[in-house]
Amino acid sequence: MSTAPKKAQNVGKAVEPRRFVFLLLDRFTMLSFASAIEPLRIANRVTGQPLYTWKLAGEGGDFATCSNGAAFKLDMGLDEIEREDTVLVCGGIDVQRATSKPVLNWLRREARRGVTMGGLCTGAYAVAKAGLLDGKKATIHWENQDGFLEEFEDVKLTKSVFVMDGNRWTTAGGTSSLDLMLKVIAADHGEDIANTVADQLIYSTIRTDQDTQRLSIPTRIGVRHPKLSQVIQMMEGNIEDPMSPADLAEEVGMSTRQLERLFRRYLNRSPKRYYMELRLQKARNLLMQTDMSVINVALACGFASPSHFSKCYRAHYNTTPYRERGTQGGGTGIRLSI
Repeated sequence: MSTAPKKAQNVGKAVEPRRFVFLLLDRFTMLSFASAIEPLRIANRVTGQPLYTWKLAGEGGDFATCSNGAAFKLDMGLDEIEREDTVLVCGGIDVQRATSKPVLNWLRREARRGVTMGGLCTGAYAVAKAGLLDGKKATIHWENQDGFLEEFEDVKLTKSVFVMDGNRWTTAGGTSSLDLMLKVIAADHGEDIANTVADQLIYSTIRTDQDTQRLSIPTRIGVRHPKLSQVIQMMEGNIEDPMSPADLAEEVGMSTRQLERLFRRYLNRSPKRYYMELRLQKARNLLMQTDMSVINVALACGFASPSHFSKCYRAHYNTTPYRERGTQGGGTGIRLSI
């Protein structure tokens, strides 16, 4: 008995294939790339038509290596492409280093010709660095948002799974490429075909650009307590100018002592300790993802003095902010955890 999927019926007459050019930056993330290219392949298969074609491009035009060490043979270098093509920049680890001048010049040149540009995962950094996201809404992996916000003030950064703002597309990384490509397929050829592709992928919950990247606070901390979640949300929203435990407690209608008991019971730490860990995590992100001075990182994370910041940082991470910056080659590499 054949295992081939039933052909989708909504394509109608033959259409001109739409071509994607995947620009693979050094140490790009395979998951994000595969989640973008596989829906295109499956759309072709379930319809029996070449709805989509693609090329793999990269600096040098030879091979590109992803973050897990696998190498991909490229179809082309930084050559001129067709105006109707769609470029998707695939980023990953150390995207700042991988975003070379030739890459930036190529992106700007093709954008001037009207090509649709997208950034998958940290590929959004390269698109932004080329100046192609100024004044646009965009997204990037949640781990990289702190550094991105500091460097690209003219970009309207969101926490969405993906963003399509005109001919500029960005995704948050991981499986969010699936959601973007299913949206594209639905727009090109109808919801039925997109749903058939999702079924083939065993992807039962298609997200939209209204969905956010991270798990909800109750899911993340493993506790469903509305006041605890509310306090943590306030903490996350007030890193540069921290709120006192008394102010946090007052906002949710409880005493400071009740707030202390709540954190001790569910998170085994004080509100002050939990808040400090949030601030230090943001500081670490900024140290590893930006060129901000240690003093400016300290101020951005609510520390009144570099000495206090350094003391707290050493106590938590067993190293100083200066040494942390040094281990990252000057702090210029946006990293990625997935």
